[in-house]
This record gives sequence, structure tokens and C-alpha cells, in this order.
Amino acid sequence: MSVRGVLHLAFSRQLISLFLCVLLLLSPVAAKTRASALDPGYVPALAAADHFLQAWQSGDVESGTALLSSHAKEAVTTEGVETFFSEPVSGAYEIERGKLLKRGRYEFPVVLVTETTKGTRPRRHFSSIIVVNTGNNDWAVDKLP
Repeated sequence: MSVRGVLHLAFSRQLISLFLCVLLLLSPVAAKTRASALDPGYVPALAAADHFLQAWQSGDVESGTALLSSHAKEAVTTEGVETFFSEPVSGAYEIERGKLLKRGRYEFPVVLVTETTKGTRPRRHFSSIIVVNTGNNDWAVDKLP
């Protein structure tokens, strides 16, 4: 093989490697990881969603209501909030990776797993919870699951 052919082959390999690196950096997985890791609001938003769902799991209406935004309190009646917190006899939840909707507003897909009466099969309810920054890095639930 000629020197020119070797140089052309080496250049082609470098070009392919560069192209693959760029594709990896631009992939949706890398983009989501970078966005979640860099945004300072993600962790407190996730913590607020988790605290709200812990209150739901334990049937603690008072703590759960304290975590609601004023918009959520206006959208749901007091009776609706009490029903939401008293529904399951036993319950568990799953929170999936959240996404930034806009600055200071996140949506977390959730699964509520409930047993309505002892001994019955658990049911899964797929929904999402929206958490907003209400100022001073305080976060509140703006949409119930």
C-alpha cells in the first residue's frame, strides 16, 4: 500500500471516530443526563415530589396539603385532597426520571401502587406529578398525580 493510501486510511479512521464521538454527545441519553446533572433545581424538585408521595403513602393529609402550591389548592377541593390521601389501605409509589418543563417547573412520571382492601390484588395507577419553584428554592406540588 502506498504512503498516500495509508494516510488516507488513517484520516478516514480518525474522521469516523470523530463522527461517532459527536453522535454520542448529541444522543438523547447524553442530553438528558447533562440537563439533569447541570440544573440546580432538579434535586430539590425531586425531593419535594418524594416528600409529597411519602405523605400520601402514610395518609398524612396535613403534611401533604402543606406541600401543595396555591394553584393546586385552588384546583382541588379540600374533600378531594382528603380523599386522595385516604384512598389506599396500603400503598407504595415509584418516581421515574423527571423532565424540566420550563425553568422552575418539573414533571415526574409516577406509579401509585394501591391495595384498596386487605388481601386484594394491588393496582397500579400511572400518572405524573408537577413540582414548581415557589421562590427562595422552596418547591411545591402544582399537580397531583
